[in-house]
Amino acid sequence: MKEVRITKNEANQRLDKYLCKYFNKAPKSFVYKMLRKKRIKYNNAKAEGAELLCAGDTLQMYLSEETMAGFMEEKKLPVAERHFGIVYEDDDIFVVSKPAGLLTHPQKDDERNTLIDQILYYLHEKGQYTPQSDTTFTPATCNRLDRNTSGLVIAGKTLQGVQAVNAAIRQKHIEKYYIALVSGVIDAPGEIALYLSKDEAHNQVRTSQTEKAGYQKACTRYRPLAHTAECTLLEMQLITGKTHQLRAHLAAIGHPIWGDRKYGDAQVNQSVRAKFAVSHQCLHANRVVWKEENGLLSHLYGKTMTAPLPKQMQTICDCLFAQAGKNLKGM
Repeated sequence: MKEVRITKNEANQRLDKYLCKYFNKAPKSFVYKMLRKKRIKYNNAKAEGAELLCAGDTLQMYLSEETMAGFMEEKKLPVAERHFGIVYEDDDIFVVSKPAGLLTHPQKDDERNTLIDQILYYLHEKGQYTPQSDTTFTPATCNRLDRNTSGLVIAGKTLQGVQAVNAAIRQKHIEKYYIALVSGVIDAPGEIALYLSKDEAHNQVRTSQTEKAGYQKACTRYRPLAHTAECTLLEMQLITGKTHQLRAHLAAIGHPIWGDRKYGDAQVNQSVRAKFAVSHQCLHANRVVWKEENGLLSHLYGKTMTAPLPKQMQTICDCLFAQAGKNLKGM
């Protein structure tokens, strides 16, 4: 018999969901069969699977080591060189600044050294994550940025941290702001409300002025910080969080982001690349404001966290918008 003690990283989830993660190679039918036959007990009593786990609970598993080993796949943690900056860290959450060019998560099985790989290895080196003992929980990012978008990414170091951040994002208690360089002149604040649909085959978002099947409404607020005759330095607040939302929205209103190969203007991109050596879209997640008053994140209420502009974007801003560039350095 093997006894497993529930820690805070396993608490607040259903017993059956925990067991499916613990026996990550087993079908659900195996888990329910073992519960039904009392081969797996909860606090030394028969369980149904719907029980909500609490820290300190125990599970008794009357299974052979061979059976358990056959249904458990060991987590592997590759060495990952850190390229992100640390903006904030406590026991439960982790806010980092991702450079452009770095994937948040692997898109293929053989992709390595992604942001999540780097975060996990960093936490492992600090002794805050051990794959062999944390069998049913893995620290996770709670928002993601496109490969060529830089800026703030929030991760949960504990299950409670992941759950609290995800809940705050759903309830719009975390405000997310971006800085972009866009084509054309925008001289007044505004809001974009368009319907978006993702073409999975081409990994591209399509927009619609009207609601229709397969499209979801997405909203973006914006305000200009400075402009020349050819471009605008724009701050945007993400009201909804859809794939490629900012890039597709700005392209749809005729102000594509500089350097955006998928939604941008090829001729403008070529000119910008020649003049400023721009190699990716000039889009940066520069600021989050915490509005959660209750629970695990309440100590962050009212705080603003920022990530400095990448060197390339800062150089362009200094060149084109001298005062605005200086102001951004202080954010």
